[in-house]
Amino acid sequence: MKTWIMIRHGKSSWELNVSDKDRPLNQRGIDDAHNMGAFLEDQKCTIDAVFSSPAIRAAHTALIVSREMNLPMHKISFSESLYDFSGEDVLEFVRCLDDTMDTVMTFGHNNTCTSLSYSLADFTGDNIPTAGAVLFRFDVSLWSEIIKANAEYFFPKTIAKP
Repeated sequence: MKTWIMIRHGKSSWELNVSDKDRPLNQRGIDDAHNMGAFLEDQKCTIDAVFSSPAIRAAHTALIVSREMNLPMHKISFSESLYDFSGEDVLEFVRCLDDTMDTVMTFGHNNTCTSLSYSLADFTGDNIPTAGAVLFRFDVSLWSEIIKANAEYFFPKTIAKP
């Protein structure tokens, strides 16, 4: 069994005149990341590794969620492959993960999160909201074999606040 928790970055700010990669989270994005991390910690998720897009808004979300989950910072890595908006690079990244890891968490962007939710699971909504988490469970022993998953969806507006 392989488990992938895919999280879309928190709500970002458009107030600064910066490049796309340098856009920070706004206050709602920060708050939602704290709440999602606390929620996932309550779910007793055991995480082998955390991977994030290097974009500031994704990296900041990853750091906040990981801290709320009491994950050591050495478990977090950054990859350009996760700065993807189609989902192709992200899916290839996950399919190439070390098979000794059973549960990973990634932080990325839309349209990737929504597209992968449609193609890998039963998602029928319009999109995965900011700071939304999709918990994919694949009945395989190798990451390279992931095709279809059972999934659970956790969104900031629907999770219990700590």
